[in-house]
Amino acid sequence: MQVHEGMSRMVLTVGPGHTLRAVARLMSERKVGAAVVMDPDGHGPGIITERDILVSVGEGQDPDGELVAEHLTRDVVFAAPDWSLEEAADAMVRGGFRHLIVLDGAETVGILSVRDIVRCWTEDGAICPVPDKAAVG
Repeated sequence: MQVHEGMSRMVLTVGPGHTLRAVARLMSERKVGAAVVMDPDGHGPGIITERDILVSVGEGQDPDGELVAEHLTRDVVFAAPDWSLEEAADAMVRGGFRHLIVLDGAETVGILSVRDIVRCWTEDGAICPVPDKAAVG
């Protein structure tokens, strides 16, 4: 199965000048864990995730005063629509993140989350092997 088959085509897009509270509200309303950040002065899209917002709030920062520009990830790993879900999952595990922006050329065409991958594999009938209890530590 390929990324384009599992990705969400409806992408929440925000700007770097949004406050963290505004982005958190939008993410909550749309039930998504990440938003693509389009910065006209930037070099390609960035991403802000629920984890970024959580870290900021956990550090005692004011979500009404903190801007996306101060918390987004700019050095993003992108997926291509024709990647396999295995390639995408591998990139996520190696990079320690849960979302991939999907680009077709320079155009953002979707976003893929770990949840999307699990949903696809579950619907596709994929079965994860259960470890033998005797073999576990």
